[in-house]
Amino acid sequence: MILLRLDKERYMEHIRDKDQIMNMRRVLDKIEIVLEKHIIQSTDFMDPYERKLARSILNQFTEISYRESGGFKEAERKIILIYPDYYQYDDISIPISSLVVEGYIDRLSHRDFLGGILSLGINREKIGDILIHESCVQIIVKNEIFEFVLINLKRVGKERVDVKQIPLEDLELGKIDYKDIWTTIPSLRLDALISSGLNLSRNESQRLIESRKVKVNWEPIERVFKDVKEGDMISAKGYGRFILDIIEGISRKGRIKVKLRLLK
Repeated sequence: MILLRLDKERYMEHIRDKDQIMNMRRVLDKIEIVLEKHIIQSTDFMDPYERKLARSILNQFTEISYRESGGFKEAERKIILIYPDYYQYDDISIPISSLVVEGYIDRLSHRDFLGGILSLGINREKIGDILIHESCVQIIVKNEIFEFVLINLKRVGKERVDVKQIPLEDLELGKIDYKDIWTTIPSLRLDALISSGLNLSRNESQRLIESRKVKVNWEPIERVFKDVKEGDMISAKGYGRFILDIIEGISRKGRIKVKLRLLK
């Protein structure tokens, strides 16, 4: 039997983010299997930036189709199902499941729940969105780790928790805690916004950016002078994230008045 071997470097020539090369190689590995064996493959969970890069590769192949799924339409993290173009998507089983976590969880955060699952030895890529509600938390995971999490997640932070399966159809958008602040900045440069939004010095902001710890719309950015536009999501590893919600105009002192939405 002749095995199909793709020239992966050719399909990734346009990828400039070196940190994503291995990730995109795995996507091409999946494509290779679909083309050779005519079976369905799925990626792990990806953020919007990673999926954008994956689509730029997938769209180079006319013999396959693909769909994204995260359990619900508005999901931030989704897997990509890759399959021969003659398959009907409605006949494909989506390899993700959802859990509900209950207990004394009102003081626990998204970070606590993510940390609780990661402490079981599970990779982040196997975990989708974590939806925070008043009395429970809903978590989407790959099927391959579902039963393990169901059995072994007994504690989050210092609290004991109960974990059950729920249908994907029962998922609901979680509450989004945020704080709006109005401020003025000298320019729409990324370093200026990071400094203002996260209460850091300009030098600290620049160091974060230059060390690739800052993302705009999930894409790592190294240029301190990058301009940011209204609606952009900005995050800094270890500090949090915020949205440039409104650009209102110029103040009397020549500074730009903006509203930032800090996500808790």
